[in-house]
Amino acid sequence: MSRFADALNEQIAYEYGASQQYVAIAVNYDAQTLPRLAAHFYRQAVEERNHAMMIVQYLLDADERVVVPGVEAPQTEFADVVEPVRLALEQERRVTDQITALAKLAREDGDLVGEQFLHWFLQEQREEVSSMGALLTVVERSRDNVMLIEDFLAREAVGDEGADAGAPAAAGGAL
Repeated sequence: MSRFADALNEQIAYEYGASQQYVAIAVNYDAQTLPRLAAHFYRQAVEERNHAMMIVQYLLDADERVVVPGVEAPQTEFADVVEPVRLALEQERRVTDQITALAKLAREDGDLVGEQFLHWFLQEQREEVSSMGALLTVVERSRDNVMLIEDFLAREAVGDEGADAGAPAAAGGAL
């Protein structure tokens, strides 16, 4: 297995871990009867799961071994309404760094197909960091009246706008 394929298998674990963290955040907001925040993070969880499956499909198409990983348990306790969004932004920044490192590795290895595959992910991460940063700003401003956050999410499209025709194929199809 190439260094790049090894690193992609490692990234699958990070994507599944991000998905699980978003489920934990969504459940936290659901338990507080904050349905719009919960729905936002449930959607984010599915998106991260689909990112993992896109990498799986790439590896299958490249005739590389796929390792389906276990993941660490996510953080489930949060001090206030802001902490989960702050954690989500930190996670998106970390994933951006991981994808950037993968693109550099593909380039170093002369794997132009692998590098091209990651271009979509780099663009996606720029959008994710931007939208999560905006949500954090709103949540920090509205921490004393969480219904303002719910109203914001009802009015504004934050995050994923739906299926992207330019996205890589996901193993099993995007669900």
